[in-house]
Amino acid sequence: MNFELVERVRLRLAGSGAGTDPATMADAVRAEAGRPVGHAEVLDALRVVRQELAGAGPLEPLLALPGVTDVLVTGPDEVWVDGSEGLRRTGVRLPSEDSVRRLAQRLALAAGRRLDDAQPHVDGWLPGVGPHGRVRLHAVLPPIAADGTCISLRVLRPAVHDLAALRELGTFGDDGAELVESVVAARLAFLVTGGTGAGKSTLLAAMLGAVPPSERIVCVEDAAELQPAHPQFVRLIARPANIEGAGEVGLRELVRQALRMRPDRLVVGEVRGREVCELLAALNTGHDGGAGTLHANSTAEVPARLEALAALGGLSRSALHSQLAAAVQVVLHMRRTSSGLRVLSEAGVLSRSDNGDVRVLPVWQDGQWTKRRVLFSALIGRGRGPC
Repeated sequence: MNFELVERVRLRLAGSGAGTDPATMADAVRAEAGRPVGHAEVLDALRVVRQELAGAGPLEPLLALPGVTDVLVTGPDEVWVDGSEGLRRTGVRLPSEDSVRRLAQRLALAAGRRLDDAQPHVDGWLPGVGPHGRVRLHAVLPPIAADGTCISLRVLRPAVHDLAALRELGTFGDDGAELVESVVAARLAFLVTGGTGAGKSTLLAAMLGAVPPSERIVCVEDAAELQPAHPQFVRLIARPANIEGAGEVGLRELVRQALRMRPDRLVVGEVRGREVCELLAALNTGHDGGAGTLHANSTAEVPARLEALAALGGLSRSALHSQLAAAVQVVLHMRRTSSGLRVLSEAGVLSRSDNGDVRVLPVWQDGQWTKRRVLFSALIGRGRGPC
């Protein structure tokens, strides 16, 4: 492909203010070629020009690949994908650093964001990009990105597996299946933790699908990831601010709205800010069986992680531990192995020490019950559902 020709066509269309219908673009290709061109060359140029003007450009086919969760650009000839097969470099090439920058700025505009020298980084959601789920955009321009414009696209596909499917996939074995089923049946409040791409939302969606159909679940999410097979599942989705910075509806406000919608179980798709204060308050008002996901390295780090988030909402350390002890009973930790398999690696129960601090005690690790299993059994025995 003659990228110089494509660039001239792009500039011609931009300068003339002409439309971008196929006939107009074909005329521009022939005019800029300066020589007779065949139908195949015109079609090839049209394809590349359209990529420059719509969608995710040359990254669009990568977003459609099965199992791909991330598309990462660190330079014109450095395009990577991550997913079920792990991180790998692709054969996709962009013409130049300028083309990477233009793509980043166009995607930012589509997300209702600004990306330029005065605002050299952006984070937003892309509408209508990719054939599956939603796509989250992050981009950074030089000189913040020292080696050139960086683009990160995260594909958020709906989590639709049930517990039986996760068992078949190897997420957990017989003991793990017994554990997660017991948590749901006993209406215990729980958090699913793990790193990015560890399978937190997948496990949460599967557990919500096991909730009895007579119970109403109201879920608050930043992105539409959770789609459990449940007849009484109601979703509220956060809305980012527009390019003028107005119109934002965040998770904190949506948690308040969810409490007015008669939930039997309240779920927050991902707790990552001051909305943790509303979640803990809600779980302390009789809404048994609530849940959420949280970025954390292990179950033991959950109290410290929540302390940091609660501080954003003005909740003191002692108040956080008091509410946490009463609101959450179980923490389930997901981990992604070196082979790409997402597994339930640890489960813990919350216990309060003599000084009032909450700690998480492991009851299940690496596929086996620990000596503290009796603590989990006691929780199940006190739960409101069947054991």
